[in-house]
Amino acid sequence: MASLRLFAASALLVNSVYASKRTLPALAQVINQKSFNVLATVPTAEEYNASSAPWIPQNFTSQGLLEKPFHVYDDAFLDILGPNPTFTILAQTPKDPIFHEAVVWYKPNDEAFFVQNAGNADAGTGLNKSAAIFKISLKEADAVKGSWNATGKVTVTQVPSNPEIPNPNGATQYKGQLLFAAEGQGPNKAPALYIMNPVAPYNTTVLLNNYFGRQFNSLNDITVHPKNLDIYFTDPTYGESNNFRPAPGLQNQVYRYNDKTGAVTVAADGFAMPNGIAFSPGGKYVYITDTGIWRHGLELTLPSSIYRYTVQDDGTFENRKTFAFIDTNIPDGVHCDSKGNVYAGVGDGVHVWNPSGTLLGKIYTGRTSANFQFVGGGRVVIGGETQLFYATLAAEGNLVDSQL
Repeated sequence: MASLRLFAASALLVNSVYASKRTLPALAQVINQKSFNVLATVPTAEEYNASSAPWIPQNFTSQGLLEKPFHVYDDAFLDILGPNPTFTILAQTPKDPIFHEAVVWYKPNDEAFFVQNAGNADAGTGLNKSAAIFKISLKEADAVKGSWNATGKVTVTQVPSNPEIPNPNGATQYKGQLLFAAEGQGPNKAPALYIMNPVAPYNTTVLLNNYFGRQFNSLNDITVHPKNLDIYFTDPTYGESNNFRPAPGLQNQVYRYNDKTGAVTVAADGFAMPNGIAFSPGGKYVYITDTGIWRHGLELTLPSSIYRYTVQDDGTFENRKTFAFIDTNIPDGVHCDSKGNVYAGVGDGVHVWNPSGTLLGKIYTGRTSANFQFVGGGRVVIGGETQLFYATLAAEGNLVDSQL
């Protein structure tokens, strides 16, 4: 026992020395990984696994992690944060998860759009009611960024897409409008790519709804390559898992769509549950998250990983490698900043890696953050299911698709 106390004391000393190398912002704290390399007792998978509460490192508390939400795992994270990062709760609901996915920026009006969780019991969505689309004004968000909790000060507006997009999930900017990946609803409302006018009357147009006459499973996330301008999207089976889509007729794959020719091709397969997708600046690499651990309930030996591919000049993918394995739940939405650092929404907030896969830090929310988005000027909107978060950083997002 004495040796364990000595180890903990020395770990805290290392943490203090490490932190003193550079000045920490007020809302940041150092997480020294050596402090938990050796634990007195390592719990079994039954006691602690991906479905458990967020990881709380030794010598920290849950409340302490929340009070300073920018967690520094590597000095390079301080360059991303800048000298004075901010963190604000913009809005919250008692239990309806309206701050779920498809966080997308509409630059002309400086608004952020996002969607409700499809298939969630507290939302009542899925088969009988589609998940809804919402938006906020980023001008209102900027006005309260100095506050910790600005609930009630930012208006959350429901957006009535017309015709309604059935269970929208992923989204991106596209040709001055918004492009949504819809999961579909029942057997008769097929999953599809929808273009939506981001201003009233929010009219929509179906861009693609089949693969050579076959329904997709339940389209999840979407992005655009910055050079060839093709649309790439993922298609897992979450609609079936959440009981609002029939049994799938295709394997879980990533697709490519050429808007000029109408060609639809498979870009990658071999996933348990392909989910988020994002290109690096310039489009040399593509990052795809695999949330297979929640394919049909909890399957702990399936992926909870981010994979990286090299994008060839012809737009095809090669050289798959494991980029990161997530320590808390799953990696969902994924995005890059302008320097190629990789950000993913996970079970306790947003994790950040450098292009080599080194964990630099976390924006800690203490809850699942399925998706998020850079919205210009170092601003980041983070969906937290029943809470909506707003952070400001020194880093700039890789917003190439905002110009398409």
